[in-house]
Amino acid sequence: MLEHYKAAMLLSGVGDALGYRNQLWEFNDSGPEIQKLKKLGGLKKIKVELPNWPVSDDTVLHLATAEGLATGEVNRTLNPLLPPVSVCILLILFKMRRRKYFIHTRYPKPDQLLSLVAVAVETSRMTHPHPTGFLGGVASALFASYAVQRRPITTWGLGLINEACPIAKSFVQSQGYAVEETERDWSYFCDKWQWYLDLRGLSNGVGPVIWPSSYGPAERDEAYKSFSWSGWGGSSGHDAPMIALDALLGAGPDWEELMSRGAFHGGDSDSTAVIACCCWGLLYGTKGVPERNYSNLEFRDRLERSGEQLYALSH
Repeated sequence: MLEHYKAAMLLSGVGDALGYRNQLWEFNDSGPEIQKLKKLGGLKKIKVELPNWPVSDDTVLHLATAEGLATGEVNRTLNPLLPPVSVCILLILFKMRRRKYFIHTRYPKPDQLLSLVAVAVETSRMTHPHPTGFLGGVASALFASYAVQRRPITTWGLGLINEACPIAKSFVQSQGYAVEETERDWSYFCDKWQWYLDLRGLSNGVGPVIWPSSYGPAERDEAYKSFSWSGWGGSSGHDAPMIALDALLGAGPDWEELMSRGAFHGGDSDSTAVIACCCWGLLYGTKGVPERNYSNLEFRDRLERSGEQLYALSH
């Protein structure tokens, strides 16, 4: 499992760099255009390294969160300030213009769900105070923990709605901060996720998954738009983990298929790839991933080291 923790951090950065492509693919509106990888020799030929394949702010903030959590100093009483994480994130935010949400594997066990949700809410609310935003952080953290537990992927969405979201709401109420505003806007996230589970035949958490008869790059672009709030698939807290889950369900252990579904699509492609690839790394490690895709990744050493530290703290 140690190698899978390292792979989770490493591959989340790879997915980010590939989905981002130095601003060329992030928020490109055409998945079919992005997927003309033959111009680059195909995914197996892409050497992800500077200067052409930097990571985006997604990985920078993911790494800041991971390194903050890896200090092991998060207050056991769930102090909402979470000092180590706060410092790491705020130092980055002074330098970064755009903000997203994060994933972590610090609390992977079923009996740690309360801690996982509480920390996910508070770290995500630093940059995303709206419930649709910070619940995306909860979903990402939850899915990472489910991957560690080897929980069937078909159950992840149902667990989010039935297990994590009620805990998140109770936690917000217990903290007494922006409770009225949060409760007012709470329902969109859960309602949209229930819609997705109905669409995929996963409302019972069992399946089988219902896929459209044709679900290539163009069809996925349209589907991801229907998941989204504003027409850009992956740009909100509810639909980024939704697209990531969709990709994981469809790709299985196939790295190229995961990237096709989770990174090379119209919309906010690097955000969805960060989440999908982190969970995929926890499930499958780096097996089947071309070494060129990760050997020279920006921040590789720090990403793998944070994975090692989080593994040590969680076991």
